[in-house]
Amino acid sequence: MFLLNKVTLLAIVLVSIGIHAGICQTTTSPAKPKPLVTALYTADPSAHVFNGKIYIYPSHDIEANVPQDDEGGHFNMRDYHVFSMDDINGKVTDHGVALDIKDVPWAGQQMWAPDAAYKNGTYYLYFPVKDKQNVFRMGVATSKSPTGPFKAEPAPIPGSFSIDPAVFTDTDGKTYMYFGGIWGGQLQRWSTGKYDKSLKTDLGKDNEPALSAKVVRMSKDMLKFDEPVNDLKIVDKNGKSLLAGDHDRRFFEGAWMHKYNGKYYFSYSTGDTHFLAYAIGTSPYGPFTYQGTFMKPVTGWTTHHSIVEFKGKWYIFYHDVELSGKTHLRNIKVRELKRNPDGSIETITP
Repeated sequence: MFLLNKVTLLAIVLVSIGIHAGICQTTTSPAKPKPLVTALYTADPSAHVFNGKIYIYPSHDIEANVPQDDEGGHFNMRDYHVFSMDDINGKVTDHGVALDIKDVPWAGQQMWAPDAAYKNGTYYLYFPVKDKQNVFRMGVATSKSPTGPFKAEPAPIPGSFSIDPAVFTDTDGKTYMYFGGIWGGQLQRWSTGKYDKSLKTDLGKDNEPALSAKVVRMSKDMLKFDEPVNDLKIVDKNGKSLLAGDHDRRFFEGAWMHKYNGKYYFSYSTGDTHFLAYAIGTSPYGPFTYQGTFMKPVTGWTTHHSIVEFKGKWYIFYHDVELSGKTHLRNIKVRELKRNPDGSIETITP
């Protein structure tokens, strides 16, 4: 009878561990983090620390039964959830729908990777969504709570375009948005300064400088751009611009900015080659000198991340397709980001 109780107790413990692993990041196998959320599909996690707590603003993947194509039509998301964590290994709380496409008056379809910011006692949710003419624009919504619900402005940010907003507030209080994505993100369609629907993928000009990510300073009220949009230049260590055909190094999508030891780290996805890469500059505008890749390809076609400091350590939030095996049904994860003494980032094998 005592032996049976021990076996039963062991089974209960194992089941409990399995259940816990479904909703929390575990430390039992740090090399293989588990999905943070299993009740729905999530991707493109933008993580921030507000009031000593981690908040995650991801995309919400759904099965829309849209054929896969180079324009990303199968990524047909319609709302955003906000998640929070008191600790990096703690419970993940889903705060429900923070913004729905039906509550954005000008939106048409495809609510892609968002980001968030806090200033002036208000939380801001920035999001790319195609307007009713099928052109990606940046929207902004506000709330007094980091979990929402967020109320969208009645029109997109004037002069905005493309996808993947990443909003960074510098130590001097100035805030910048980094954005852009080629192929389905439509950045190539703006290469002449005007929207050209006929321009597909990445223009096919391999020996010319790669299409640039964009950077722009935000207005004090955080609702519009405070200047014309600027090209963000990435150069090699000889000061030469990365070329469009340099697919392992050039920018594709998924911009992120963080600051470490007074230097600006611009990180991004190489897209069709699936690496995360980074470049360092001395100004939020750049230029940024390419340093290398720091994460190898995840399972699934896309790679998108955020980097945040929490309780003295740095972490990277990212996604893969462990739960579904399908590139449009992803799951978010987190792991520690480690650096070498010179500030370079250690390479991660996901």
